[in-house]
Amino acid sequence: MAALTASSSSSSITLLNKPSLPKRSSFFSSNSHSRLLRFSASAHPRSQSAAIRAVALEPDLNKTPPVQIEETQVFACPVCYEPLLRKGPSGINLQAIYRSGFKCGQCKKTYSSKDEYLDLTVTAGLETFSEAKPITTELFRSPLVSFLYERGWRDNFKRSGFPGAEEEFRMAEEYFKEAQGGVLVDVSCGSGLFSRKFAKSGKYSCVVALDYSENMLRQCNEFIKNDDTFGSSTNIAVVRADVSRLPFPSGSVDAVHAGAALHCWPSPTNAIAEICRVLRSGGVFVGTTFLRYSPSTPWIIRPFQSRILQSYNYLMQDEIKDVCTSCGLTGYVDIVDDSFIMFTARKA
Repeated sequence: MAALTASSSSSSITLLNKPSLPKRSSFFSSNSHSRLLRFSASAHPRSQSAAIRAVALEPDLNKTPPVQIEETQVFACPVCYEPLLRKGPSGINLQAIYRSGFKCGQCKKTYSSKDEYLDLTVTAGLETFSEAKPITTELFRSPLVSFLYERGWRDNFKRSGFPGAEEEFRMAEEYFKEAQGGVLVDVSCGSGLFSRKFAKSGKYSCVVALDYSENMLRQCNEFIKNDDTFGSSTNIAVVRADVSRLPFPSGSVDAVHAGAALHCWPSPTNAIAEICRVLRSGGVFVGTTFLRYSPSTPWIIRPFQSRILQSYNYLMQDEIKDVCTSCGLTGYVDIVDDSFIMFTARKA
């Protein structure tokens, strides 16, 4: 972790390395001889430095410098949506987040990075309660499915019109041009197939790989660690969260990507409304999913196909547009190929 000190006669900031986090019982305790010093980065929403606003302690020169405490503008409490206080080293990267502790100043709930991901679900830290989700969600929490997802599972999507990961990424990048330099959240990221591509591009101040599946996130972390092109300071965070309860302040995110995800969400309307909440004005949402049936599907078998696939929330082209519009998104555009659809809309 790092401690942050500031001199009243100079605008320079010095980071002092500390060996480990203090015990949780002393989380955010302050020295009685210290006073609070607040400062903030540029207010531009797409500024890399605007991702974090620090709350530093200016110590007595004769005392041991206190640890750094930050009020992060990236992560919020999933219970009350207040920005989380962070204790630990700065930066949105795996090492810094793993060595940090997070706490909500309002509801006092604490969050930590365990099992190689930061758990920002409402149930984080509970030992006796585990929330069961619909089969469409639980399936992807399976270790086997998580392992197979990038090892052949997703390649089968091409049979339904998906153009392949590289082309999908290129198409999404076109829609995200105006969001470059800002915060991008890859919701329902799975094993991080697209999260890693967005992070490698270097076009965003930070990329959050977010999923509800613990095993998918472990796979994502494993892929990152085994990829020599990722540096220790690459701006990517691996976060467990519910798409219907996103752990970000309202209006704080520049771009949201959801690849082959919408049909798996328990409530697409709640999820898209939540995505609209966290997007800043002008922020971009890009998603891909399977349509309930393709334009070429014979009308006589469409009712039967809908019944067979009723475990998933497959929507049709007009339904997706209606949901996005009703949630406050504008400028809806889509591309359809067989049962594949890529759609985009932005926050007004």
